[in-house]
Amino acid sequence: MKHFLLFIVAAVALSAGAQEVICHRGYWDVEGSAQNSIRSLVKADSIGAWGSEFDVWMTADGVLVVNHDESYGGVVIETAKWKDLKNMRLANGEKLSTLKEMLNCGKKLKTRLILELKPHTDKQQEAEAARRAVKMVRKLKLTHRVEYITFSYQAVKVLKTLVNPGIPVYYLNGDMSPRQLSELHIAGIDYSIGTMRKNPEWIDEAHSLGMKVNVWTVNSERDMDWCINYGVDFITTNDPLLLQRKLKR
Repeated sequence: MKHFLLFIVAAVALSAGAQEVICHRGYWDVEGSAQNSIRSLVKADSIGAWGSEFDVWMTADGVLVVNHDESYGGVVIETAKWKDLKNMRLANGEKLSTLKEMLNCGKKLKTRLILELKPHTDKQQEAEAARRAVKMVRKLKLTHRVEYITFSYQAVKVLKTLVNPGIPVYYLNGDMSPRQLSELHIAGIDYSIGTMRKNPEWIDEAHSLGMKVNVWTVNSERDMDWCINYGVDFITTNDPLLLQRKLKR
């Protein structure tokens, strides 16, 4: 019986098609790199990662900045001006990047660009950040290279009104079922490994609705094996080389 169940799980994974690796905040856990740096994007591309994720905020004067936390060096990004941030350095010595700089770098690479719009305290500012981000992606002719993810339900709805049909927008918060999101024509669920382990049935539900499933941030071998066996479509990780080795077995 045990062998039969293992066979069924393996069959489900194979039927789901190729599973792809996304580098969380770029491939940063390597010498000379840093989270959300230009170098981390280049390194993600150099190892053949399918995608590289980065986080975006907008300053009070309308500059889109790449950083995970709401503040950097003690300066709150959404209430600061770009002049207060532009000379700050990342752990690898790079300057804090703008979205424009990140996208221009991405134009020279092959890896998919996963743009996470961070939830802003000011929801009008958040909506404007979404508008500016999508406009910039279009201007740089990267529309079909960029996918959008966000924890903000409002930002999901705003992004859906802005992007071209077929451009993926994913929800990160983990508090809605695939069926609920399908009513908004969302591309799929992009939930934490903890959320997905509690709700594994959402994987089949999403797939039955024609939606994709990404799981983050998957760093342990145990969690990687779980995602592979359950046939999720994308796995976001801080250890892309380990995950790539597992997927090649």
